[in-house]
Amino acid sequence: MSIDQEGELRGLRRVGAVVARTIALMRRLVTPGITTGEIDDSAAGYMRSEGARSAPQLAYRFPGATCISVNDEAVHGIPGKRVLQAGDLITLDVTAELDGFYGDAAITIPVGNASARALQLCAAAESAFWKAANIAQAGTQLSLVGRAVETEVKAHGFRVMRELCGHGIGRAIHERPEVLNYYEPSNRVVLQRGLVIALEPIIASGNPRIRLLRDGWTVCSEDGSLTAHFEHTIVITRHRPLILTAA
Repeated sequence: MSIDQEGELRGLRRVGAVVARTIALMRRLVTPGITTGEIDDSAAGYMRSEGARSAPQLAYRFPGATCISVNDEAVHGIPGKRVLQAGDLITLDVTAELDGFYGDAAITIPVGNASARALQLCAAAESAFWKAANIAQAGTQLSLVGRAVETEVKAHGFRVMRELCGHGIGRAIHERPEVLNYYEPSNRVVLQRGLVIALEPIIASGNPRIRLLRDGWTVCSEDGSLTAHFEHTIVITRHRPLILTAA
C-alpha cells in the first residue's frame, strides 16, 4: 500500500508494534528443550490479547499462528512437536493483522551456543537488510535495493536464495511490488514516498536453491545447508525509511 493519510500510518504503527513485541516474547522463550509449538502457542496468545490476528492463518489457513523455521528451513516452517537443540538456528517470522492493517518481521537467532559460521550467517542477513534499508528512499530504483542486499551477502561469503523475496504490504499480507534480494535490471520500479514494503533478505550458507517439504508449506535449502532471514516492514520516505516493526 501507499500511505496518504495520517490515520493509515497510525494503524500500521500499531500492528507493527504488536509484531515487534510478539517476536521479542518468542525470542525470550527460545532455549534448548522447548518445542516450536510451545513458542507458537505463546505468540498466538499474546496476539489475541492485543486484538490482533495471525495473517498467515487469516489469508492462507496456515497451520500455525507464526512461522517457525529451523536450520535448513528458510521460510514457512510449521510450529509443532520439534524440540529445539543447542546449536540450532531458529527463524521467528510473525505477520499480524490489526484493524485491517498488516505488519511483517522476522529474525534468525541461535539456540544456545551455535557455530561461528552459523552466527556469521545470521549477522550477514541482518547486515544485508540494513545496507539495503539505508538506500531505500523515494526516487531510488527498487532493483538497486536488491543489489545492495546481494552485494552484502556475497561479501560475507554467503548466497541469496533468489526464489524467495520481499513484498508490498499494508492492507493485505502480500501486495505489489515484489522486493527481490538481487539486482534485476529489467525491474524499473522506482520507490515512492509512502510505499510500505517488507524488506527481507533470505540467505543460505550453501546451495541457495530451494525445495518444498511434503507438508506443502516448509521451504528448505536444497542441500540442507543453514539458512537465515531478517525482515522488517518499512515505509519509504525522502530519507531513510521508517521501520514499523522495530522493538
